[in-house]
Amino acid sequence: MTPFQNIHYAIGELAYAFAKIDGKVNPEERKKFEQIVLSGFRQKNFNYDVSDIIFKILDKDKRDPETVYNWAMHELKTNSHYLSPDLKECALKIMKSIAEAFPPVTAEENALYQKFAKDIEPLKGDPIYYSKS
Repeated sequence: MTPFQNIHYAIGELAYAFAKIDGKVNPEERKKFEQIVLSGFRQKNFNYDVSDIIFKILDKDKRDPETVYNWAMHELKTNSHYLSPDLKECALKIMKSIAEAFPPVTAEENALYQKFAKDIEPLKGDPIYYSKS
C-alpha cells in the first residue's frame, strides 16, 4: 500500500477502536459506523471504503480497542508527511461522529476522542507529498 492508503487504513482502524471502545459492536452499529466513515471521506472527496474490511479483520482477530488505536497512530505517525490538513480534519470529524452515533457519549468514547485529538494535533503533513495524491 502507498503511504496515502496507509493513512486511510489507519483512519479505518481508528473507527473500529471508537466503535468498540464501549463494548461489542452490534450489526446495526457497524452499518452506521461504516456509513459515517464513507460519508466523512466523501465530504472531502476521499474515495476509500476500508471500514468494512477493517471491521471484518479486526473482529475475526478479536483485537482490543487500545491495541487497534496504537496500530493506527503508529501508521499515522509513520506516514504523517501525507497527512493533509483536510484529511486530519476529516479524521477528527469521523471519530467525533462515531463517538456521538449512539447516545449517550460514554466516558470511554470521550477519553478516546480527547486522546486522539491530542495525539494527531502535532502531526503535520508536507504539501509536497500530500498534494500529489
